[in-house]
Amino acid sequence: MSFEPSAEVRRIRDAIDHPIIDSDGHIIEFLPEVHDIMATVGGPELVDKFKVVEYGARKSIDLSLEQRRAAGMMRSAWWGLPARNTLDRATALLPKLLYERLDEIGIDLAVLYPTYGLTCMGLEDEDLRLGAARAFNLYFHQAYEPYSDRLMPVAIIPMFTPDEAIAELDFAVGELGMRPVMMTGLVPRPVDPENTSHRHARRMDTLGMDSPHDYDPVWRRCTELGVSPTFHSAGMGWGSRTSETNYVYNHLGNFAAAGEALCRAVFMGGVAHRFPELRWAFLEGGVAWGVNLLSDVIGHWEKRNRDAIGHYDPAAVDMDELGKLFDAYGTPVANSHRDRLQEALHMLSEPDEDPATIDEFALSGVDTVDDILAIWDRFHFGCEADDPMTAIGFNRSVTPKGQVVKGIFASDVGHWDVPDVREVLPEAYELVDDGILDEADFRAFTFEHPMSLWAGTNSDFFKGTVIEEAL
Repeated sequence: MSFEPSAEVRRIRDAIDHPIIDSDGHIIEFLPEVHDIMATVGGPELVDKFKVVEYGARKSIDLSLEQRRAAGMMRSAWWGLPARNTLDRATALLPKLLYERLDEIGIDLAVLYPTYGLTCMGLEDEDLRLGAARAFNLYFHQAYEPYSDRLMPVAIIPMFTPDEAIAELDFAVGELGMRPVMMTGLVPRPVDPENTSHRHARRMDTLGMDSPHDYDPVWRRCTELGVSPTFHSAGMGWGSRTSETNYVYNHLGNFAAAGEALCRAVFMGGVAHRFPELRWAFLEGGVAWGVNLLSDVIGHWEKRNRDAIGHYDPAAVDMDELGKLFDAYGTPVANSHRDRLQEALHMLSEPDEDPATIDEFALSGVDTVDDILAIWDRFHFGCEADDPMTAIGFNRSVTPKGQVVKGIFASDVGHWDVPDVREVLPEAYELVDDGILDEADFRAFTFEHPMSLWAGTNSDFFKGTVIEEAL
């Protein structure tokens, strides 16, 4: 078959002078092949365990609302893949077909994330989690290696413990030679380790802040291997996104919620400060929340850094002046209670805070707003082609100090929000056609920012690919 670019795609490619890097397309794994690899990795028992996950949604259909609620089962994804557009379904399923259609789509190189493999990230059964991740990684390597000059699947890195993460990094990156990775970003920890029966009785460990484990050895190994930590974590199933009846309700904003939690932890926990060589990506949630969080971090830092916090020290209240103000402005009732003044002052202003804990930015390692901006420059935010809020990251009139917040182009091909892969590039370019972004912004979005993410940690990331040829 021959796949020619549309007139729109050809117009866009003729107008630009740079490659297009897709930092988040999606594979639809061919499960029979994955099952065979799973059997080799962990025996038939591993395949049987994973099939329980595969058919979980089907089984939940037979449960009543009351049964789903009692089990803490949310309404998960359904009808989430191309169907009427059979060509696109096959494109995500067959590596050679996707490879041959890249020029038609208008993409030079695609970093590809899992679909079914996404389930590995939250599996609490250790044998299943580790075995499934290993099997999917072997599948990605075997199926896509012949097309590695333009297709780069991520390795799945489970993160329930630092040891398991390092082991899979060493295997997938160190032995197989895979370059991009997707790391489990949110680990559901039982609130009560003695009572783990209800799935909502969990707290979300964001790895960088108040975790029961020290993940610095993982970040150190990423540095040694030249791996950019990227997260494709979901916000469904915790917080307010636990509807038993409505997937859309659970899905709205969920990737932004997960990315925001992770980004806060990486920043506030000082991970980004301690590992400046690493570049980070939070995918599928867009860049608008990244701009908002940056502004919020700066606002909090300016008023609650170790020096500014003294402005709110209860010991700084001038009791003599307060008494005079009561004399002048207090009502008769208020003045009749002057002997109980401490009752009015203590709440949210307790005097006995531990001096060692009042600098809540201590772990972050920042001393100035410029330090915050420098760390944010190492963060990257996955933006889908049809997301108009991508423009916020480039809106220098509203971003702090006019700094661009790095949105990266993400096609999301293979999933329900892309009805036709041929429309991905034209949708992204609409921001230029509508005068919202200029050509330089579009170049940054589709080329320079992805280069910053992937080659910023590993200068050899694109070696042997069409991107190396284009540089």
